[in-house]
Amino acid sequence: MRAETRHQLKQDAFTRVTMEAAERTASWTVEHQSTVIIAGVVVAIVLASILGGWYYLSVQDEKASFDLSQAVRTMDTPLRAPGTPEQPEFPTFTSLQERSQAASKQLQTIVDKYPHTRTAEMARYLLGVNAANSGDTAIAETDFKAVIADGNRQISSVAKLALASLYSNNKQAKQAVPLYEQLMAKPTTSVSKVTAELQLAELYENSNQPADAKRIYEQIKKDDPTSEAAQLATQKLAEAK
Repeated sequence: MRAETRHQLKQDAFTRVTMEAAERTASWTVEHQSTVIIAGVVVAIVLASILGGWYYLSVQDEKASFDLSQAVRTMDTPLRAPGTPEQPEFPTFTSLQERSQAASKQLQTIVDKYPHTRTAEMARYLLGVNAANSGDTAIAETDFKAVIADGNRQISSVAKLALASLYSNNKQAKQAVPLYEQLMAKPTTSVSKVTAELQLAELYENSNQPADAKRIYEQIKKDDPTSEAAQLATQKLAEAK
């Protein structure tokens, strides 16, 4: 099994999922404009109100999406080594804390300025990601829980995966396991069943629960024997013998 294949199958919730979800959020307005259908006969003023409100939110989401792309770019800005002079044409930060603070400020502005948009939900999720990357697990947990409670199903599932990963990384298996199981029971486009299965199996391995990990790997093989995930499961089972 090639290393890059494994990397594609089981990626950390704070990397690939974040970027893909951000891209989906940024394009949400364009994708959904064609699905707006107004049926029946309505009073002209009511119709105008509906269209006006939809147009306003669409414009707001487009603006928020642009700001979100800037915040994501800030989160991805490289750090420069101490003593290295700043180069204006190549933005950098002097420390992880400096970058985190800059990104947090941009993301919070989106949440406050565009509170009723999908992009604001994504910005709230990225606030959690940013906090987790900075080691502030308490704030990350709060932000992820807020998205799970208030976000749409796709973004909520990504936040749930991130929260489960946060718990896993902090040796809080009792909190992480139920979240993975919920994602397995109700997968989404953003978080597939096998993604949650692989991360839960790894959690069991790291928690010295080989029997539970084995059970999940065997289920992955049973569900889709020819998939790359099944090949990885086969490899993990062989390593455990």
